[in-house]
Amino acid sequence: MGQNYLTDENICRNIVNAFDIQPGEHIIEIGPGKGAITRFILEKTNNLTVIELDRNNCAILKELFPALNIINSDFLKLDMNELVKDPYDKLRVIGNIPYNITSPIIFKLADNRGIIKDAQLMIQEEVARRITAEPNNKEYGIPSVILNVFSSSKLLFKVSRACFYPKPKVDSRIIYFDFTDSIEERINDIAFFRKLVKAAFGTRRKTLRNCLKNIDVDLTKAGIDLGRRAESLSVDEFIELSNRLC
Repeated sequence: MGQNYLTDENICRNIVNAFDIQPGEHIIEIGPGKGAITRFILEKTNNLTVIELDRNNCAILKELFPALNIINSDFLKLDMNELVKDPYDKLRVIGNIPYNITSPIIFKLADNRGIIKDAQLMIQEEVARRITAEPNNKEYGIPSVILNVFSSSKLLFKVSRACFYPKPKVDSRIIYFDFTDSIEERINDIAFFRKLVKAAFGTRRKTLRNCLKNIDVDLTKAGIDLGRRAESLSVDEFIELSNRLC
C-alpha cells in the first residue's frame, strides 16, 4: 500500500495545535510515517504511542525519537484496550490515515468509543463531507447517520494535495470527532439500528418500503411515510424508526 507523506511543516504544526493537547493526556498517533506530525506532538507531550505498519518507517522513527513508544502493527488488527494505561483517562487519537481504509479506521474508533475521548484525523475531502452531510443531500448516507450517533463531528481546515509527496489526486480535510458527545443512549438496540440504517441506504433510489422489506420486522409499526427515501430522514427520525421496529 503506497503512502503519501505530509511535507509542509506549517500544516503539521497547525494540525497538532488544533488538537489542543494538554499535559498528561495519552495521545495515539495512527500512521506516523516518518514523523512529520510526531515531532510536533512531542513538543506538547511525551505520553505518545504511535502505530505504524511499515517496518522501515518504524526504524526511522526509532532513530529520530529513541524514547518514543512505537507499535509496529496494523491498526485494524490491534486491540485498542491494550493501549489504555489508566482506565480513568480516555485516549485521544490523531493521524493522517490512508484513503483506502478510512472508513474501517473511523468505524473502529467509533466501536471503541468507551475508551476514546476524541479523534482528529486527516482524511479525503470527499469522505469528510459525507460524514458531516445533512439530510436531503447526495453526500448524506450511512456514515453521516451512524457516526453522528456515536459522536459529534466537525470539519476543520482543508489540506491541499500539494502538501504531500507523492502528490495524491485529491485534497484532504482535517475532521474532528468528539466521542463524549454521543446520543446512543436514545437507541433501544444499537445492532438493530446499524442494520436498519445500512438496509435503508442499500439502494438509494428506492423507497424505505422497498429497502426494508428484507428485514424481519412489522413495517406497519414504522410511524412514518415508507414512500420516503433514506436520504430524507434525519438522524432523529432514524432513531425513532429503529425504536419502533425493533
